[in-house]
Amino acid sequence: MMALLSLEDVSVSYGKAEAVRGVSLSVEAGQIVTVIGPNGAGKTSLLTAAIGLLKAGGTIRFEGVDVSRLETERRVEMGLCLVPEKRELFADMSVYDNLLLGAFARRGDGAAIKRDMSDIFERFPRLAERRSQRAGTLSGGERQMLALGRALMGKPKLLMLDEPSLGLAPLIIREIFRIIASLRDLGVSILLVEQNARAALETADFGHVMETGEINHSGPAKELIHDPRLISTYLGGGEADAVAAGP
Repeated sequence: MMALLSLEDVSVSYGKAEAVRGVSLSVEAGQIVTVIGPNGAGKTSLLTAAIGLLKAGGTIRFEGVDVSRLETERRVEMGLCLVPEKRELFADMSVYDNLLLGAFARRGDGAAIKRDMSDIFERFPRLAERRSQRAGTLSGGERQMLALGRALMGKPKLLMLDEPSLGLAPLIIREIFRIIASLRDLGVSILLVEQNARAALETADFGHVMETGEINHSGPAKELIHDPRLISTYLGGGEADAVAAGP
C-alpha cells in the first residue's frame, strides 16, 4: 500500500544547528502515527517541515507526489493540514468565524460548508454553545477543540497535530484524545507529535521515539507502550498520563 505521507531522510537546520537529522517515517491511509520524545527533540521542526514552513533536506511525498518544493498553500490544498502547538486562533473573532476561515479554500461551495459546520457543531457541542463567543475567551480545552474543528473544515486527508494536550488539565486531555481517535471515522489520517507518551501510544497504531533530532526506536504502539526501554523514560505512570490514558 502506498503511504499517504512519506518522509524520506528529512533534515532541518537552523543555521549551523541541525534540529532534524535523516528522519524517515510514513503514515498510511486510516492510520494514527505518533512521534514521542522530550522537549527539544525536533518533533515540531519535523511537522513544520512537512507542511512546508521550514526548508528541509530529503524528500517529502504526499499521496506519492513529491511535495518537497511545493508552497505550504499547495500542500494544504492537496489535503495536508497542521494544527500547531499554539493553535493560532483569531482571538477577536467568534468561534463561528474561526471555523468558517478553515473552509476558506472551499469558499465557493456554500451548501457543503453549511453541512460541514453543522457536523462540526454536532461533534463539538461546546463549540455549538459558544458559536458567537470570541475565541480568545475560551478555555484551553475549548481552544484546542476549535483548532481541531477549524482544521476539519478544510476537509484534510492527513491531520498533523503538534502537542494537542499542551497546557490542558488531565480530564480535558482524556477528552481531546478520545476526539482524536474518533477522527479515524471521518477518514482522516493523523500524524501526532506529543510529549504525553502514554496517551499518545494508547491512541496511535504506530509510534516513533525521537531524541536529539533522530528517530531511535519505532514499532507498533501497543508494543512500545510495554517496552521496558521506554517505560522508565517516557511512561513513568504519572497522574496526568494515567488519567489521560483512561482505564
